[in-house]
Amino acid sequence: MAVVEQDVTIVNKYGLHARPAMQFVELANRYSCGIEVTKASLTVDAKSIMSVMRLAATKGTVLKITADGDDAHTAITSLAELVDSGFGET
Repeated sequence: MAVVEQDVTIVNKYGLHARPAMQFVELANRYSCGIEVTKASLTVDAKSIMSVMRLAATKGTVLKITADGDDAHTAITSLAELVDSGFGET
């Protein structure tokens, strides 16, 4: 199985608040691979809204997305595109 990692930067004005966090989690749950998100020393399950909210990622925060499994590359690409788009808020 492939492990894929990519750093992304939160670009939307209000950061990873409830609505974009839910978008991120819903997208992550479309994939069968395991997905984690890391901010500094905190690593959380990308498929859990409560975990993702714990990141408290404001604008400019760099997150590392890690996916492990058959569809890891596709998952990382989709999640990075969502973050790069500013969750439709920019």
